[in-house]
Parts: sequence; C-alpha cells; structure tokens
Amino acid sequence: MFENLTERLEKSFKILKGEGKITEINVAETVKEIRRALLDADVSYKVAKEFCDRVKNKAIGTGVLTSVKPQQMMVKIVHDELADFMGSGNSDINLKGNPAVVLVAGLNGSGKTTFSAKLALRLKKKGMKVMLAACDTFRPAAIEQLKTLGDGIQVPVFSIDGESDPIKVAKEAILQGGRQGYAVIIIDTAGRLAVDQELMDEIRAMHAAVKPSESLFVVDAMTGQDAVASALAFNEAIDYDGVVLTKLDGDTRGGAALSIKAVTGKPIKFVGTGEKMEALDVFYPDRAADRILGMGDVVSLVEKAQEAIDEKEARQTRKKLARNQFTLVDFYNQIQQVRKMGDIKDLAGMIPGVGKQVKDLDIDNDKAFKSTEAIYHSMTPYEREHPEAINGSRRRRIADGSGTSVADVNKLLKQFENSRKMMKMAVDGSLQARLKNLRG
Repeated sequence: MFENLTERLEKSFKILKGEGKITEINVAETVKEIRRALLDADVSYKVAKEFCDRVKNKAIGTGVLTSVKPQQMMVKIVHDELADFMGSGNSDINLKGNPAVVLVAGLNGSGKTTFSAKLALRLKKKGMKVMLAACDTFRPAAIEQLKTLGDGIQVPVFSIDGESDPIKVAKEAILQGGRQGYAVIIIDTAGRLAVDQELMDEIRAMHAAVKPSESLFVVDAMTGQDAVASALAFNEAIDYDGVVLTKLDGDTRGGAALSIKAVTGKPIKFVGTGEKMEALDVFYPDRAADRILGMGDVVSLVEKAQEAIDEKEARQTRKKLARNQFTLVDFYNQIQQVRKMGDIKDLAGMIPGVGKQVKDLDIDNDKAFKSTEAIYHSMTPYEREHPEAINGSRRRRIADGSGTSVADVNKLLKQFENSRKMMKMAVDGSLQARLKNLRG
C-alpha cells in the first residue's frame, strides 16, 4: 500500500544525512519534500500542510536542535505525527446490545458485502453467534452474493423474498435474530453516492430505525481524496463510529488512510488486505506508521503466525525434531500453515529491512506453492515418511507425475533438509539453554 510514500519519505530524510544538527534551513527543505511526498500519495493539501507544520514546529524545538543524529530524530518526529494523524490507538468495535447490531454503509463498489462477511467470520472465530442481514434490495444479485459468502463461512443470511424495503428487512432480521439467540446482527446495506439525496435520506432513516450499536463506513482506499469527501457526507448523515478501508492490497497510494481520521475525527477500525475471507485486520496507527517509514511490523507478523499455527501441532513437531523424526509430511503441513498467514510479499513487508528487497520481485502465492504441492502429492506415503529413500529413479518418477523437473524435486528435498537442520539446531539450542538454567 505505502510503497511510493515510503520511498519518497526516505529521500526527504536524506537531506539531513551528515548534518551536525537540525536547523530551520534544513528542516524547511526536509519538510518541503515531505509535503510533496504526501501530496503525491493523494493526501489533501490542507491535511498535508497541517501535518508538515506540526512536524516543523516539533523539529525546531529546543531539545531537537542539540541532537547529534538529526536524521533519526526527524524520522521519529514524522513517525509519531503519522501515528497521531491516523489515530492515537486502535479502536475496538462496540458490540453491546442483545443482539448487537452492526450497520455497514458506504459507496457503490466499496466492498461492503465482502467486508460484512469478513467481519462475520472474524466474530464467529471469537465464539460469537453471528447472522448477516441482506438489506441491499437495489443491486441485482446482491442478496445472492451475500448468501454465497455466508455459505462459505457457514454464517446464516437473513432475507425476505420480494421485499424492497431494506428497513423492514433489517428490523425483521434483528427481531428474528434476537429470538434465535444470535449475539450479533450485521446489516449489509446498498451502496449509494453521497450526492444522491434520496438514498442518503434512506440510510439516515435506516440508522434511526435499527439504532445500531456500531455503524461502520466502508471506503475503497484506492479512491484517494474522493474518499474523504464521501466520508464527510456519510458522517453527517449517520454519525458513524468508525471507518473500514478496503482493497489496501491494490495499487493505492495511501492518502485515504492519512486523511480520513484528520478530516472526520473518526477512527479507522479495520483494513481489508486481500480477497480471502480471513484478509481483514484491525487497524493500528502506530504499526501503519512503522510500515510507512520502512520499519516493518513485527507485532502484526507474530499475531498472524499465532492465528495460523496450530499450537498442538507445533509441540508435536518439536518432539519429532528432538527425536530426528521430522518428515516431509510435517514439512508440507508447515508450508500450509505459512500459506494461511497471507501474501508472501505482504508478510515480507512486515520484516524490517526485507520489504524493500522483495517489493519488485514477481512473487505469486499460488505459483510459489503450486509446484511444491504437486511434487508432494506425486510421492508415495512411504516416500513422504522416509525422504532418505528417494533415489534417482524415484525422483524422475515424482518429477514426471508432478509435471515438474528432477531439478525441482531436488530443490524441494534440499529445502526440506535445510529446514530440518535449522529447526533441529533451534530446538537443540533451546534444550541446552533450559538444561543450563536447571544446572544454575
């Protein structure tokens, strides 16, 4: 998302490289470049100017003038201001009520229906009983789309055949959901343009009728400054509680993320990072600031790993490594768990210093794992459990069966062997450390 902005900001900081201290002159030059970078990222001029004024005022403060490393100090100032502009911290979704009602509103094509399903899955994984309400009665096949998504995540979708009044559908969904013991009802509404007064009046009436515990405005991050104007119009209509930025995995410059909170005062609560139902993240301003400045986001990476990796399986793998029983079956299962974590380039971007190295590489998640899976499935159960038995003739057979080459098979077996050695060293090292502590 923030690749271009990251590069431009890095260039602006180079103005201070080698400078003995921060002065009004070199600060002015740096801030000028920062403002250009923000404007190129589709941040509104007013927001960019306010941001740069705050950075400049902080930078020329008495405590900063004596800094021996002005470049690092400027990075810290910009980081803190970025985090503050996007929100002082993450904001939780309000799910009070019996049932709690979440109203999802936004522009046409912003991704409301997909977000509604993603949110339903997220809450379901937390043990909540969730129902989706199909209240987009205008768009052709909108109800069918929501039902398809609901079936995929095994969440029921409430709708009324032939009913064109979305408010009636929403009220009935809340009534039926409450009777059936659902904890959360997510109302998916029709997309509407902010200039369409009739439809804006309708969403205003919907909000007043269902009295949601949480109202969310969904906006496509690729719309840039237009997103801010729409955010203001919808906020005036329903006074929503938070913003959802979708399609952050697309070719977007990030201006909406930097502008919306500053203009509307409403926090960004969620961000959509991909097409899969699991690709929905809580928005953390400080972590976003880290990524904008190329510092990575290790905390989010660890959280994704915790969600994807099965603890019981991890313990079993550790035991197998200690007994030297780690097989290709275990290796394949670990690859599948890594795959659940998301896009490889996105994950790499969370590691400090790595994102810049892989951003220009042509990495396709499906292509990256497809040959590995094909080779694995061409092996016999015995070969998967006893990789040492895979001789030359077996390798040729596996390559022919998987549509790959012997070199590809050799490469996979080499990766497996290297992984086993590295993991064995890690396990042995931790065992040695524990033994040392016990002796102590």
